Parts: sequence; C-alpha cells; structure tokens
Amino acid sequence: MAEIKVAIADDHKIFRKGVILSLRHYSNLKFVLEAENGEELLNGIAQAQPDVVLMDLRMPVKDGIETTKQISKLYPHISVIVLTMHEDERFVNHLMENGAHGYLLKSTDPSEIKKAITDVVSKGFYLNNFVNRILLKKSHNKSRTLPSLNNTLDVSEKERSVLNYICMEFTSIEIGEKMHISSRTVESIKERMMERFGLKNTAGLVFFAVKNNLID
Repeated sequence: MAEIKVAIADDHKIFRKGVILSLRHYSNLKFVLEAENGEELLNGIAQAQPDVVLMDLRMPVKDGIETTKQISKLYPHISVIVLTMHEDERFVNHLMENGAHGYLLKSTDPSEIKKAITDVVSKGFYLNNFVNRILLKKSHNKSRTLPSLNNTLDVSEKERSVLNYICMEFTSIEIGEKMHISSRTVESIKERMMERFGLKNTAGLVFFAVKNNLID
C-alpha cells in the first residue's frame, strides 16, 4: 500500500505522542507534522503536505472547527478526520457537512484510526458506528415530522443512483461501470450535488444523503 502522510493537531503533547506511538506498527503511515493548535497546523501544512489530518476540536489560538473549514477551502485534497472527546451530535453534524471526512472519539482503538485514515484516502470518507447512530437518529426524527413542500430535495434518479453507490463505498470508476457512464460524469454529478446542497466533500455528501433519506 502506498505511503500515507499524516498530520496531527492536538494541544496535549502526550496524547499526540500516544497516537503516533500506537500507529507505529503500520508501515504505510508516516507522521509528517505535529501541531498544538490550528494556526500552527496551517503554518506547517504547505511544507509537510500531509494526505490526512487528525484534528482535535478544542485547541487554543485556533480551534479545530475553524481550522477544518479553512483546510477544506485552501487544501481540498487533504482529508480531515476529527479525533475528539466531544460526543455531541451537533459537532458531528456541523463538521461532517463543513469539511471533515470522518469523526472519531479519542477512545477509538488504534486499528480503527488506521482504517479511518486509509478509507478517507481511498474512498473519500469514513463513517463508523458512532456516526451511523447519529445518522439513524436524525433519519428517524425526520420521518416523524410533517411533510413540507418547501423542504423537498430535488434529486434525479441518476443522482440518487450515484448517491446509493457512493454510500456503498464504490469508487467513481466502479460507479461509472455499473451505470454505464464515464467516471468523469460520476464526478460531475457529485460536484453538482455538493454545490447545490452547499457541501464540501464526498463525506459531507454521504452524511447529507443519509440524514435526508436520499438513498434507498
């Protein structure tokens, strides 16, 4: 497997070192940057060129929420995985729709952190059981509300098919083969939906699709 360059931002040095130490056995992961706040991370990204950032939320100077948004805007090719102690679903919703590619709690096992890192690189997102429970709760709550024509989301059958395949973790090439269209067309469909719904990346699109019952 190709080498994946990883950065970590957390204001607790002992936690940063612990994460790095716990992932040392995975030879394809290389930590290229450590930062104790978002500003320090942003200052080092251009030189370190990480593929993935493990991002704490509560940090001094510049927090992880604002930093995630800035990375999404300035470096859209870099995947951000939130790694935090905050279990509040409001954080999950906000981060996943505004630039994060995955959301992990600090109690997460190192093997899952490794899987999240490889998945966001290969698939564009990582949804674990914690996030899925929040999505299911949102979907259930939404289904109990009265329907409103003003809240209807206009999604074509082709767009719905693409969403279904994305949520099944197929790549654009694989989706194109299944739908008999080019991978470039698949990417265009994804980009149009992200622009229409105000989303930042594939992870946000998946999160939005599940939360709003746009997939079968």
